[in-house]
Amino acid sequence: MKALLGKKLGMTQVFAEDDRLIPVTVVEVGPCVVTQVKTKENDGYSAIQIGYGDIEDNKVNKPLKGHFAKAKVAPKRYLAEIKVEEPVEFKPGDELTAEIFAAGERADVVGVSKGKGYQGVMKRHGFGGGPGGHGSHFHRAPGSIGMAATPSRVPKGRRMAGHMGSDRVTSMNLEIVKVDPEQNIMLLKGAVPGAKGSLIMVKESKKAR
Repeated sequence: MKALLGKKLGMTQVFAEDDRLIPVTVVEVGPCVVTQVKTKENDGYSAIQIGYGDIEDNKVNKPLKGHFAKAKVAPKRYLAEIKVEEPVEFKPGDELTAEIFAAGERADVVGVSKGKGYQGVMKRHGFGGGPGGHGSHFHRAPGSIGMAATPSRVPKGRRMAGHMGSDRVTSMNLEIVKVDPEQNIMLLKGAVPGAKGSLIMVKESKKAR
């Protein structure tokens, strides 16, 4: 599987060759460095660990310092594992850039959605709410949530007010409109989860296989 860590830079729009206006999200992907290679013989499964983003040495604990020193790479702020079929094709220190993707391919983007704080049922779940008239006294409340004497409880999973956002979200099967390997920039059609500057992972789409 092809995958890279990066960050969301923002949204813009570009014109296609047939003059269609396409909304795109600009993301910076990589460069990522291979920090560990895992094999079935040693670890029970095949994968590579990649690192992204530089970090000062004094902000890295001793176990991670030893981990990076063993791979002979500079400390990285973020680490992620990617399953691969042939781990022998990689070795610690290899650099992965946006070149592994091409325009026209499909990608899944994993990120953490924007936090909305504590929200009511209308914003969080799309409830219709009550009448707008002043005398109804029922506007944005959830209404009845429980039952009578039998079974006399609130069912599990009842949609109610609560914390909204800050969830791990995957936007699937997005079209890669353009790739700029020199600047490690990629344009993805549509929106991706997260705020500007937030960490994302762009990986080969499962649906496109």
